[in-house]
Order: sequence, then structure tokens, then C-alpha cells
Amino acid sequence: MNQELLNAIEYLEKEKSIPHEVLVETIEAALMTAYKKNYTQHKNVKVDLNIENGSYRVVSRKDVVEEVEDTTAEIDLATARTLNPAYEIGDPYDEDVTPKDFNRVGAQAAKQAVMQRLRDAERGILYNEFIDKEDEVMTGLIDRVDNRFVHIQLGRTDAVLSESERMPNETYTPNERIKVYVNKVEQTTKGPQIFVSRTHPNLLKRLFEKEVPEIYDGTVEIMSVAREAGERSKISVFAKNPDVDAVGSCVGARGARVEAIVNELGGEKIDIVLWNEDPKVFVKNALSPSQVVDVVVNEENQSTMVIVPDNQLSLAIGKKGQNARLAAKLTGWKIDIKSEADAADDGSLDIKTETDAAEDGSIE
Repeated sequence: MNQELLNAIEYLEKEKSIPHEVLVETIEAALMTAYKKNYTQHKNVKVDLNIENGSYRVVSRKDVVEEVEDTTAEIDLATARTLNPAYEIGDPYDEDVTPKDFNRVGAQAAKQAVMQRLRDAERGILYNEFIDKEDEVMTGLIDRVDNRFVHIQLGRTDAVLSESERMPNETYTPNERIKVYVNKVEQTTKGPQIFVSRTHPNLLKRLFEKEVPEIYDGTVEIMSVAREAGERSKISVFAKNPDVDAVGSCVGARGARVEAIVNELGGEKIDIVLWNEDPKVFVKNALSPSQVVDVVVNEENQSTMVIVPDNQLSLAIGKKGQNARLAAKLTGWKIDIKSEADAADDGSLDIKTETDAAEDGSIE
């Protein structure tokens, strides 16, 4: 076995943490396969490998019998006793049957086995490295763009960004750096396949965790995220400590923290709202920046009717219903928005007044 192969074995054992026993078994199995493929004189054979110096031998195991019927698997007692008088019928007899020209064949088989194990080890290490990165944000370098994917270099391997995970307002140019959310890692025969996203709501969450120390250390908690990637997002935050301004922490001095995230997402608008366990308050906050007159909650249907000033109706609904849609995703409540005038016309204001009065205990 040549020095190159021995060096590869040492590398696998020390650098890739592949157990010594596994390497021995791998090479012995490869040598066994090579022997059986090229030589057929013996049936029951095994390979003994000395991985320290690279030597190996092929051993044929035969049964000691009175009369031989199969020379490939049996040896007669008299012959066996010429080698060792202690042999008895039924004992196993091991004979070195290493072919003279097996060194070349065996070395090639061993080399292929070790190289394959090296490739498998590299794939396993990469997979283990990136499986821990699922649900995290990584910075990569755009390598190339083809019909299916944007290929992004993440250290020693590439990730793929599919069309459905790309932001509609972005272009992807080779050699540009980009932050991506690691959505899924799969092990394949060619190594780990890493799928990343620029549209996932958790990308926004992870960016806030990196940008806002209060979120990273748990002082401020992100309660929910609603996102229409490339256009607008809403994020609700909460701090158990009443002295901590959860929204202000995320905005940062002069808006520096949220601005950094907006810039990373290509100008995507971000509304940061205060979470509240009271759905009336939470829905009202979620419809920011519009003003809200009142929120009527229907617990049974998990729905709300929101009444806004007449001049705030379009702002509350948003362009193509976006503000209301994001607020509903953020809160988990259905939201029906009405202007004060419409609410007065259909009696909703009366319902609101009666509801409020009942809550105050003024209606019996």
C-alpha cells in the first residue's frame, strides 16, 4: 500500500474523526471484493490488514476433514498435522493465499475505498455543519444564476435560492454578498443540498435578532411576524419589563436599527407594533399607521370589526388591502374595517356603544 494511501488514512482518522475500526473494515471489505472479483481458487477468505504499515494478506479458512471433497474449502487431517500436530477434525485451518500480483490490484481497490470514504466524510461533515444552521441567517456570495436557481457560496459549499424564494424587487448579480435564511438542509449522494430563502418571515426575525441586542438577550421578544417580501412587513414585539420600550429598542436611535434591516431587504417597509394579550388593543396596534376609533371583538368567530375615522379608511385597508391583510396575519384575527359613516349607517356604532356599555356594567 503506497504512502499516499497511508497519508489519506491518517488524515481521515485524525482530521475527519473517522474511527480506526471503521477505516480498517472499509479497506478490508474493498480488498475482499477485489480478491473475489479477480481470483476464484478459494471460497472462504478474509483479509487481514495492518493499517500501521499498510501490509495485508489474504487468508483462506478451510475445515479440517478426514477426506477432502472440496479443495477450495477443506484440508485433510494428515496435511494439517504436518503444519501443526494439534489439529483435529472439524478445526478451522487458515492458509495465507495472497496472490503474488495482488499488491497492485489490492492497492487500487484500497485506494478507491479510502477515497470514497474521504468523500463520504467530507459530505457528512458538511451536512452536520449546515444542519445546525437550519433556521439561521448566513451571509454568502452569489456565484451564478441559471434558469432554476441562484447559486450562493456559503463557505465550502453552495446553497440554492429558488425563484419562489426570491424577492420580487431584487436582482441577483454574481460576486455580490447577500444574507439568506437557511430554510432546509438535505443529505444527498452528492453531498448536502442547502435551500435558502429571501422571502421567509423568519429572515426578518433573525435580522432583528442580529441587529437588536435586546431581542438577542431576551429582554424584548418577537411575538409574531407577517411579511409580504419586498413590499411590506409587520412585526409585533413585547417586553415583560414595563421600563423597556420594546418598539423603541427595535427602531433604534434615529431609526438606525430598523433602517439597517430595511436596507438589507431592499427597501421593504417594516411596521413595528406593540403586542398585547388583549385582542382589541393588539388589532388596533397592528393596523398602524392608521388611527382606530374602536375594535369590536367576536371571540366565537375569532373575528373583529374595526371602526376607523372616515379619512383613515383607505390607510387602514392599505394598497390592495395589504395593511389589513398583514394585520390579520400578525394578530391571527379576522379583521373587518368600516368607516365611522358606514358603521353609523348599518348600526355598527350602536352595537359598539352597547358592547362598551355592557363591559362598563351600565346595561343590565
